[in-house]
Amino acid sequence: MKRLLHSCAIVLATQAAAEPCPPAPDHSAALSDLMRQVQAAPNDMAARAISNQMWAYWADAPNDQAQAILDRGMTQRAGYDFAGAITEFNRLIDYCPNYAEGYNQRAFVNYLRQDFAAALVDLDRAIALSPDHVAALSGRALALFGLGRMDEARDALARALELNPWLPERGLAAPGGPLEPPGEDI
Repeated sequence: MKRLLHSCAIVLATQAAAEPCPPAPDHSAALSDLMRQVQAAPNDMAARAISNQMWAYWADAPNDQAQAILDRGMTQRAGYDFAGAITEFNRLIDYCPNYAEGYNQRAFVNYLRQDFAAALVDLDRAIALSPDHVAALSGRALALFGLGRMDEARDALARALELNPWLPERGLAAPGGPLEPPGEDI
C-alpha cells in the first residue's frame, strides 16, 4: 500500500510538472493606478509604501508551482546563494517563459554577481514582457552603468524615473551624479 501511494504521488507530481505555465496574472490596471499614486506621492516614505504594493503584483506568479520556484529563488538570493538562485530562476523561466519577474530576478542575481551583460539580456526580456516594470527599467539603467554605457544608462533611468520619481537610484541622476542629464551648451 505504501508503495502504491508513493507511485501515485510521483505520477501526480509528474503530471503537474508537465502542465504548461498559465499566463501571468494581469495586474496592469492596478499597477498603472499605483504608478499614478507614486508620481503624486508627497514624500519618500509614502512612495516606498506604494512601491511595495507594486512589488506584490510583480511577484505574483502565474500559479502555485511558479510561485514556489520564485519564492525559493528569492530566498536563496537573499541568503547569497547565487548559484542556487540562478538554478531556481532558470527553472522558473523554463517553466514560465512569458513571466517577466523570472527574468527580472535572474537579472538581479547576475547584477549582484557583476555579470552586467547577462543581467542586461534578462532585463531587456523582462521589459519586453512588461514595458512599465519600473524595477526592470531601473535595473537596466544600473546594468548599462556597470557596462560603462552612460548615455543608454541615463535614458533608461530617465524612463524609470518618469514612472516612479522616488526610486532610490534617483540620486544617480541628481546634479553631480554620474547619470546627471547633460547640460545645455550655451
